[in-house]
Amino acid sequence: MVVLDDSTNVSGREKPVEYKIRDAGVDPLGHSRELLKNMHYDALVATGYGRHMAHAHLGCPVITEIKAYALGAHHYFPNCRTVIDIGGQDSKVIKVNNGRVEDFEMNDRCAAGTGKFLEVMAQTLGFSIDHIGEEALEAERSVSINSMCTVFAESEVISLIARGENTRNIALGLHESVLNRLMAIINRVGVAEDVIFAGGVAKNRCMGVLLQKKLGVEVRIPDEPQIVGAVGAALAANNTTKEVSK
Repeated sequence: MVVLDDSTNVSGREKPVEYKIRDAGVDPLGHSRELLKNMHYDALVATGYGRHMAHAHLGCPVITEIKAYALGAHHYFPNCRTVIDIGGQDSKVIKVNNGRVEDFEMNDRCAAGTGKFLEVMAQTLGFSIDHIGEEALEAERSVSINSMCTVFAESEVISLIARGENTRNIALGLHESVLNRLMAIINRVGVAEDVIFAGGVAKNRCMGVLLQKKLGVEVRIPDEPQIVGAVGAALAANNTTKEVSK
């Protein structure tokens, strides 16, 4: 949840005055209501996988994640032309122009190449999801992971551990496998600078380092990459109130 306030408008850009992040869990609607409890707002817009449920139960309009990320990335970086997002459930690449979507590709049919893949692998390796990236950066070499299916990759990792392979080397190989899957999407859309890396996996320093090296261009990351889509939805809500007030 992101709250914008017109009174904090700086250089024509509203600044988020509050944000909260919570796992959806098994009751996303209940968590959404809890986030909104005691909140006073002029307009509400929902995005993400639960947006239609929010529309049905909270009576708010919705926008797609694609549009939300384009708006949010443009808010943080006005010259943004490419948005790369790796979230918990999907990964997507969006080509934008002045906050408008020109083209996009996404992987939302398989956990491989997403934050969930790294979360499962972190648990298998005995690392926390917050530290697997740092551990991977300490690797002496990369161990190739042949399976991209999360289930098969987990079995492969367990076999590598049983053979005495260094867990940091395995972690680096897992990050590279995620990046290779992402590059297939990036290559279909193309890359135009400025490139913005958003989503929860953007907090993983190893992924940011590998992505920048692979693309050969600077990759910019917002201070809080997880809220980029929510910022876009809040901007859409703010635009709605402006249209109504005219």
